[in-house]
Amino acid sequence: MSSIEKVAVIGLDCCEPSLAFEQWVDDLPNIKALMARGTYGHLTSSMPPITVPAWSCMTSSKDPGTLGIYGFRNRGDHSYDKLMIATSLAVKEPRLWDILGAHGKDSIVVGVPGTYPITKAVKGCMITSFLTPNTTDPKITWTSPPGLHVEVNKLVGEYMVDTPGFRTDKKAELLKQIYTMTERRFKTVRYLLQNKPWDMFFMVEMGTDRIHHGFWSCMDESHHAHVPGNEFKESIYEYYKYVDGEIGKTLECIDQDTTAVWIVSDHGAKSMVGGFMFNQWLMNEGFLHFNEPPAPKSKFQVKDVDWSKTTAWGEGGYYGRLFINVEGREPNGQVKQADYESFRDALAAKIEAVVDHNGELMGNKCYKPEEIYKSVNRVAPDLVVIFGDLRWRSVGQVGSDTVYTFENDTGPDDANHAQEGMYLYAHPSLEARGRVDSPEIYDVAPTILTQLGLPVPGDMRGKALH
Repeated sequence: MSSIEKVAVIGLDCCEPSLAFEQWVDDLPNIKALMARGTYGHLTSSMPPITVPAWSCMTSSKDPGTLGIYGFRNRGDHSYDKLMIATSLAVKEPRLWDILGAHGKDSIVVGVPGTYPITKAVKGCMITSFLTPNTTDPKITWTSPPGLHVEVNKLVGEYMVDTPGFRTDKKAELLKQIYTMTERRFKTVRYLLQNKPWDMFFMVEMGTDRIHHGFWSCMDESHHAHVPGNEFKESIYEYYKYVDGEIGKTLECIDQDTTAVWIVSDHGAKSMVGGFMFNQWLMNEGFLHFNEPPAPKSKFQVKDVDWSKTTAWGEGGYYGRLFINVEGREPNGQVKQADYESFRDALAAKIEAVVDHNGELMGNKCYKPEEIYKSVNRVAPDLVVIFGDLRWRSVGQVGSDTVYTFENDTGPDDANHAQEGMYLYAHPSLEARGRVDSPEIYDVAPTILTQLGLPVPGDMRGKALH
């Protein structure tokens, strides 16, 4: 019988492995100690590598196509204007706590994206994630059991699921919010670990993501927006040290002789060069047409599009989603179904041939959903587009004489996501293999189930790592 009785997972959204495992490792004593007695390395994220759907991919071992969740917002049907935010209502596949509950085991789940709203009682307890509207409205249920919120608010005051308005120029205020959120989250977690029954604990801290997006240019001297001598140059470094300290205090609540400890991120982080105006480019190339010329720097809106002439359009974000206006599929489709594949191939080739603001090949990559996912459910993009190896983000703005922008259309943002996140696990009964960079995000769930001595469902995409 395994000596592992429990599994504890500390998720750090967007934690960058080159910082945690290399650049700052000597100043992160708790992470370093786990590395010394465990297995760690890069964790290849989902495609696309974004918070929604990546955490659900990790906890279900299902890819975005199987989940039918391709981003934060998804097309609700093949009409032009029905975009839906992917809440827990979109997640139809069982996740780790569902599987454990079916085996009679208790879970503590805190802050994992894709858990609001709570649709059924959790065996154990749950605190929802950053999509929770707020934690002060009594009509909003953000804990399971529902009464748990009373204990949490008594413990920390107002519990913060996120930092409101993290894309802001008010850096000092943002930094204070990130620390307050993180302090309250870890304080809550330690209370639950010490006072509630659990076989698996799984938390996600969003501060690592928010501080990267808000402060990367302050740290990175090569970033186009870097200001030498700025007062926030050490902010990300100091925050990593702070989080490492919170991890250390949390590990003191855990019997590491009987508990396997994990630290994971859903993706990494990297400097953002700029934004590529996807719909502006599609308009320039003759694929997208508007009823009237777009006003300068205007937001792309489907109501302004002349669908009788449009063959393709895009959605923005950390990656691009390309949609084709197909005859018989979209209400006013223009591309004949017989021409769909040749049209898609030609468009992908044009996107991959795009050059950057310096006239050099941007390095774009287009993926067909049916080629990268086990199945394709709901309304997938016709092409998943990664701009410049994630050095550029997709911007929906139109009405410009250029397709490049160095100002984000949704507010200040310094960093994009990186395909490689991080993982680290350790337990005395497991061989300490040091650095192993081959695992994928889908391998986490089957490995945890194996550590707990539970069967791995046959439809999981990943495999147990030992």
